Amino acid sequence: MTFDKYMCLVLSAVSFILTIPHAAAYDPLDPNGNITLKWDVISWTSDGYVAVVTTNNFQMYRHIMSPGWTLGWVWAKKEVIWSMVGAQAVDQGDCSKFKGNIPHCCKKNPTVVDLLPGVPYNQQIANCCKAGVVASWGQDPSAAVSSFQLSVGRSGTSNKIVRLPKNFTLLGPGPGYTCSQAKIVRSTVFNSPDGRRKTQALMTWNVICTYSQLLASRYPTCCVSMSSFYNSTITPCPTCACGCRDKKKCIVSDSKLSSVVGTHTPTKDNTPLLQCTQHMCPIRVHWHVKTNYKQYWRVKITITNFNYQLNYTQWTLVVEHPNLNHITEVFSFVYKPLTPYQSKNDTGLFYGIKFYNDLLKEAGPEGNVQSELILEKNANTFTFKEGWGFPRKVYFNGDECMMPQPDEFPGLPNAAHTNLITVPKLALFWLLMFLALP
Repeated sequence: MTFDKYMCLVLSAVSFILTIPHAAAYDPLDPNGNITLKWDVISWTSDGYVAVVTTNNFQMYRHIMSPGWTLGWVWAKKEVIWSMVGAQAVDQGDCSKFKGNIPHCCKKNPTVVDLLPGVPYNQQIANCCKAGVVASWGQDPSAAVSSFQLSVGRSGTSNKIVRLPKNFTLLGPGPGYTCSQAKIVRSTVFNSPDGRRKTQALMTWNVICTYSQLLASRYPTCCVSMSSFYNSTITPCPTCACGCRDKKKCIVSDSKLSSVVGTHTPTKDNTPLLQCTQHMCPIRVHWHVKTNYKQYWRVKITITNFNYQLNYTQWTLVVEHPNLNHITEVFSFVYKPLTPYQSKNDTGLFYGIKFYNDLLKEAGPEGNVQSELILEKNANTFTFKEGWGFPRKVYFNGDECMMPQPDEFPGLPNAAHTNLITVPKLALFWLLMFLALP
């Protein structure tokens, strides 16, 4: 009997541990990253309250891209939404019990989306109406927020009676986020525009949503290929790096696009329509060690979109490499160091320049963005041996990319010295080979 109890406890503990990755996720490069939903009750009404709901994206390099966020919850009682400003419920539900004034939404589990840009001013509030697109905190803190206002009825009119909504869900835009239960926190304090008066929310509660790549997709969504001036071999992305489940419906060439239904029309969950490749990834990041100088070395980064159905808005690229603490110049991309730990400075955040290349277009001739980096050599650490010149990890839009195996990295010729000079013929050969890649 005792043994049975012991085994039951062990099995329960194992089951609990196995569920942890699905409940939340810890990102060592962004340990404090999350999306916080804040509800501020700003006034009471005859049968409920008016609240401002604010979505703050505290993730350093993971943003919410088009077609935007979708927020859902379950009411604790029989609440209804009388009206909304800055967002709308997708489905009104059954409001047949009401006569005269009809609620905006009567569903027990409403689903809410942001409004599109350009809606009339009487439907807007601050930080709304961006089609649900929210920048990452590392890119632009001022654009890492989204808000809407709603008037809730049949909820009670005091702090003691109001019950917090339950079972929050966040799509950003696809799956991947797990949200906590709502928790009452200290009421938010608001400052007037002139800074001379403070007001306070009547009641505030928070919901914390964290991201897990495993929940978002069974497979990676990007891969990394490599090349160098000192080796004519190009290391491609691993075969089926992102799974080959879409191999039967991929598009062989641009010429066959006209016969495909749904091209250039992104779905709500961003299901890809891919060009046929051996890796079958929507995104490929190519890292090319381009030139070797006496005191510096140069790298070219190319991001290619193989998805015919999606433009990547406000894309981000994160690279982990030990020489990024000596980066000297970056062309065509914006660069910011990521230093979650003071003892390390080997990770960089790259993203596009606004109105220039912050939009990575769908697959085709223009479906790529490029940049070059110049890095200063550290005499104690710099080498081209054993693949040192290539990144340790690469993330695109917050998801880790599939890397080739270390023994597949382009290697030095046997007789080469670590301080190679550029070989023009090999560089030309590499360029021709890379242009031939799918």
